[in-house]
Amino acid sequence: MPPQDPATTTATTTATTTADVVSPTDVLPDVDSVRTILAGVMDPELRASIVDLGMVRDISVATDGVVTVQVALTTLGCPLQAEIRREIKNKVTALPGVSDVAVRWAEMTSEEKATVMVRARRNARANAPDTMVAPSTRVITIASGKGGVGKSSVTVNIAAALASRGLRIGVLDADIWGFSVPRMLGVDGRLSGADGKIHPNRRLIDGGGELEVVSMGFLVEDEGSALMWRGLMLNKAVEQFLTDVRWAEDLDYLLIDMPPGTGDVQMGLARMLPQAEMIVVTTPTIAAQRVAARVADMARKSDMVVLGVIENMSELVTPGGERIAVFGSGGGAALAKDIGVPLIAQIPLEPLVSEGGDNGMPIALSAPDSAAGQVFTQLATLIATELLPPIEMVGCTARILEAAANNLRDADARSAAQTATQTAT
Repeated sequence: MPPQDPATTTATTTATTTADVVSPTDVLPDVDSVRTILAGVMDPELRASIVDLGMVRDISVATDGVVTVQVALTTLGCPLQAEIRREIKNKVTALPGVSDVAVRWAEMTSEEKATVMVRARRNARANAPDTMVAPSTRVITIASGKGGVGKSSVTVNIAAALASRGLRIGVLDADIWGFSVPRMLGVDGRLSGADGKIHPNRRLIDGGGELEVVSMGFLVEDEGSALMWRGLMLNKAVEQFLTDVRWAEDLDYLLIDMPPGTGDVQMGLARMLPQAEMIVVTTPTIAAQRVAARVADMARKSDMVVLGVIENMSELVTPGGERIAVFGSGGGAALAKDIGVPLIAQIPLEPLVSEGGDNGMPIALSAPDSAAGQVFTQLATLIATELLPPIEMVGCTARILEAAANNLRDADARSAAQTATQTAT
């Protein structure tokens, strides 16, 4: 057993000892029995066994039947301590011969935390709940540390630019409180459904692409309606958008406009879509950069890959082409360096961006040759060709299927030609 940090010894919870001392004739549980039953205690946040996660550091069974369990948490300030303690006591006291249960807390080292997150991520991949999102769909969450940085605008313009490449794109407006995607994409109407599943609203894009859109905005009476929901209700709503919506099987990308911050919805999505990767949006200000770093930290703790940083509103572009750093400079580059990922785009501040969001025509569609439009086009190209290309069917199986299809077409053509010849004669 590793030496316990003195700071953690004060965080010790011992149950009230009201049970009688175990008599010598009573059978005491052994350590293996205690460890086995503790495997049924789940970390409420990571949704995995505290034993499988390596959180149980030590178990001792005293001759009077008192069982002491030492549990290492990612942080001693974890608000879920009480729930974990209650589950441990409920499980262990069910063993014959146990008179009392004491739970001692310790805090993990940085290395232990990293190991736990890797295990939790693997468990999430292996036990992820079934969703209607196809395994071949690339999932990108667009996140920010705070509101007002233009995250939704960035999401819809990336989606539009990708669709302009002929791709099929899904957009999930997971910002349940602050839904704005329907207006920005010019998509309206109530969500319909069939066979017990919800069908997304759709918009065709020039170039052969298509957008599938789901938002709470399609379910409320009007966009001015306030949703006064708690975190668990929000998480459940997002879960239904993934399990009850019939997303296209050939969807190339699903872009998720995340609510700002690091709350229940973010953690729920990381659990349900373990294949998801993240893009962090910030502005040039240092204050926004520091807040956005928390989102990247949450992603890392959930073992989610951060693809890169987008600096929005980097400069004001005047009609004459002059560029003015209205909000300062350096925030995006500083954040990218701090979290060790590339700065993948700097989007200028243009009136056409906000105008496009108001009239349902993203600048990536309405003015692709504008300063901001060009950046979104370049960003879509970067995502589709380098950062996270669409998953395509390749290899021997694909070539066999392609050859078979070609042979069938050739056979049909020969048959049609023979029929035409016989008819002519």
